[in-house]
Amino acid sequence: MIQSMYSKLNISKEVFDFCNGISEELSQRFTEIDLVAEYNQLKVIYSMQQNKVSDTHFAATTGYGYNDLGRDTLEEVYASVFNAEAALVRPQIISGTHALTVALFGNLRPGDELLSPIGKPYDTLEGVIGIRPTKGSLMEYGISYNQVELLPNGEIDYDHIKKAISPKTKLVTIQRSKGYAIRLTLSVEQIGELITFIKKINHRTICMVDNCYGEFVQKIEPSDVGADLVVGSLIKNIGGGLAPIGGYIVGKNDYVENAANRLTAPGLGKEVGATLGLNQVFFQGLFLAPQVVASALKGAIFTASVFERLGYKAFPNATEDRYDIVQAVNMESPEGVIAFCQGIQEAAPVDSFVKPIPWDMPGYDAPVIMAAGAFIQGSSIELSADAPMKPPYTVFCQGGLTWHHAKLGTMKALQQLVNQKIIQL
Repeated sequence: MIQSMYSKLNISKEVFDFCNGISEELSQRFTEIDLVAEYNQLKVIYSMQQNKVSDTHFAATTGYGYNDLGRDTLEEVYASVFNAEAALVRPQIISGTHALTVALFGNLRPGDELLSPIGKPYDTLEGVIGIRPTKGSLMEYGISYNQVELLPNGEIDYDHIKKAISPKTKLVTIQRSKGYAIRLTLSVEQIGELITFIKKINHRTICMVDNCYGEFVQKIEPSDVGADLVVGSLIKNIGGGLAPIGGYIVGKNDYVENAANRLTAPGLGKEVGATLGLNQVFFQGLFLAPQVVASALKGAIFTASVFERLGYKAFPNATEDRYDIVQAVNMESPEGVIAFCQGIQEAAPVDSFVKPIPWDMPGYDAPVIMAAGAFIQGSSIELSADAPMKPPYTVFCQGGLTWHHAKLGTMKALQQLVNQKIIQL
């Protein structure tokens, strides 16, 4: 009966048999993922219980949003989950890039230097920093930037980081996930080692972690290993697929307050900001997030397993430990990238009939193709795939609110490649 349903979704018997055999081989790996999800689920429940979450916290506020008990309690829950002093969790933050911008502008001043110790950050931050000349960038405000590349083997170059840190280095930004780069995602343990190294050189240096795509993949978060600020988006992992907008900034009290003053206004900080009835989905999304992340991880491992079996290079490979939900596959050609993304789109519950094509997306230096038939626009915890249309033609796949949808997405991607005679089974 299952095969007949796949057949209705235009999955051929050869693709079904090929993929089903691989998924059956992954049962032990999936059990390990479920154990991490169980731990994180209990952590979230404990934090909600300790902060006495009630349905009174789901009430809407408007206007200035003074005395929003739900908003304040949600931020206390986030601080507890992340083992942090304070949290800023707001629908007024529109994306991960916006959350990072708020944290950077809130904590940097003219004459300060920003350092990235793991190479260039994600493309959309180039304009924020000023690497790509942009109105309103940090560089326009007299904030300089420096970066240290990773070693050729992908490891952190501690020697050059030590040389790069100067008295001007006010903040170090550490991107956990790979972005559009072929490098290993950093584990929380590696991030902790890097932070310890930086703090020994100058204990006043603020260490901020871009946590996008990494929440609940491990049992600990960067704030557990010394990060002063941890930043992310609610329409990625931690929103659980329910949050329709928003971002979070957690960490040390002073640094979070600085960010709040940038988000609202100096002197207002966290005291204002109406939640407009969104508190309930923010709480419930956080509650569901550990299980949703587990589904996305299973989908990523399945994708790597399928395409490695066909001779493609996957990053990380099918057997490596996972530290985020992103799966990269080198499709070797623009045709391969487009077919893959069109297959992912065909698997979507929303806009499955749309064919994604490359376009000049703001914030990127090359045309980008994006497949995302999502309930929430731009939600990267829902199944999606995207790629810059430039060599080496690597597609980045992430998300999946359920494991079975993630599985279907990979099968549809493979089916498209078979239909277009790019792959032969």
